[in-house]
Amino acid sequence: MHIALVTETYPPEVNGVAMTNQRLVRGLLSKGHRILLIKPRRKDAAPAEHGSLTLHEVFGIPIPNYTGLKLGLPFPGELEHLFEQAQPDIVHVATEGPLGFSSLRAAHKLGIPVSSTFHTNFQDYCADYGAAFAARGMMAYLRWFHNECALTTVPDPSLIERLEKDGVKRLEMLGRGADTELFTPSKRDSELRRSWGADDNTPVAIYVGRVAAEKDIPHSLEAWAAARKHCPDLKMVVVGDGPIRKKLERKWPEVHFAGMRYDEDLARHYASADIFIFGSTSETFGNVVIEAMASGLAVITYDYAAGKQFIQSGQNGHLMPLGDRQAFIHCAEIAVTQSSKMPPIRAAARATAEDYPWAATIDRFANLLQNATNLEQNAPRIDIVPNTVKSIL
Repeated sequence: MHIALVTETYPPEVNGVAMTNQRLVRGLLSKGHRILLIKPRRKDAAPAEHGSLTLHEVFGIPIPNYTGLKLGLPFPGELEHLFEQAQPDIVHVATEGPLGFSSLRAAHKLGIPVSSTFHTNFQDYCADYGAAFAARGMMAYLRWFHNECALTTVPDPSLIERLEKDGVKRLEMLGRGADTELFTPSKRDSELRRSWGADDNTPVAIYVGRVAAEKDIPHSLEAWAAARKHCPDLKMVVVGDGPIRKKLERKWPEVHFAGMRYDEDLARHYASADIFIFGSTSETFGNVVIEAMASGLAVITYDYAAGKQFIQSGQNGHLMPLGDRQAFIHCAEIAVTQSSKMPPIRAAARATAEDYPWAATIDRFANLLQNATNLEQNAPRIDIVPNTVKSIL
């Protein structure tokens, strides 16, 4: 197939959506598909890395409080002209922002099938950024957007149930895989651990992800602080960057904030820790959970999304009831006091990750896109924006 993949975030940006998009693109290319990648323009963007990959960048403006990310704003008619020239078999929209909206409309005008992915619970984030009043409007837009697509992939079964209740149709499960070559316990680095003040026997807890309000990092740090009362040597590392990093650094001076890390360096940081404390309750999936498991860490997280899919509590990690903050903190305390149980749990976490290769995810994604090209709802549309959605936009 010739697939146009539209996204407002892609490496070198580091977040779950960007990294998932990159793995899908690389996987599809390896199986002989052609990709037209459409994203906002960056000064440091890498050139196309494969002969079957064509890159088209559009004008973009920075997103407030999201350093390095941009909203794509194509010129009028730009995408329609691009699709006419490229003639993709399908347009897959990974983000629902202005670039995704423009791509959806251009594709429908030309009668090109459109599929999408529900990556982010934007309706839930409204409250985290002081705009709780906008949650209903956001959900109305997301419902309309995805219902205009031939299908929408979703990474978690419970999220499918929630979205169906909210009126979103044609949802398809598409899980995530584990990159067990990049993320592996063999990349444990004693020198890196020493830079954290840890020797070979010092336990180290880690958080990896965006340092933003919706991730509730203070909750993870509170769990670490409680566990530290039972294990005074327990170190804490936060990998990532975001709008609340400076605030957290001031409040938690004993925590090592490592900033943004990439590829092999990121893998070293994972593998050099022992426990992954992830208290976020806003994930659609949570790629970091399976990355931590592949790195051989004992994961402490909530019983939903990736945690629910991959972890059997007490065997290859630890799950707490979603939203039970006291149970989560208590779990961290228990985990550090039962150090003898840590090695088998970490080994089992790695073994679990090895059972979920990305190749299976790529194959299912390609099959879903192929099916979407044959669905009846892909007829051309001239004006697909109802008045109710226009008022939101």
